[in-house]
Amino acid sequence: KYINERQLPDKAIDVIDEAGANQRLLPVSRRKKTIGVSDIEMIVSKIARIPQQSVSSSDKDTLKNLDRNLKMLVFGQDQSIGALTSAIRLSRSGLANEDKPIGSFLFAGPTGVGKTEVTKQLGKCMGVEFIRFDMSEYSERHAV
Repeated sequence: KYINERQLPDKAIDVIDEAGANQRLLPVSRRKKTIGVSDIEMIVSKIARIPQQSVSSSDKDTLKNLDRNLKMLVFGQDQSIGALTSAIRLSRSGLANEDKPIGSFLFAGPTGVGKTEVTKQLGKCMGVEFIRFDMSEYSERHAV
């Protein structure tokens, strides 16, 4: 699912090969007899160059509690948080097109209503980096 540049069964074989190679590089005393789910998640995240939490099976728990967690952190934005989390859940459920991003959201409104805070807390809850572009810095012609 996360390795788009290869096809099955090649990408599955590559993951298994990488898991074996990682174990082979370790000293004999630290090698595992069986490779677990977390090891495979780490390898897939390395190959796909995405955060390990995005690949993790515990992502389901994060998505399940995302709405509640955000509403506990940000007050007065229940309707927008509900719309945001349902869009993220739909995208992460596997029903959406895999070639598209998880979401692209535009927050509009007066200052002080919680637009930036919602996005900061969403980044923390999802375990992804929050990157902010302040477009007011680009309002002058020479700034671009």
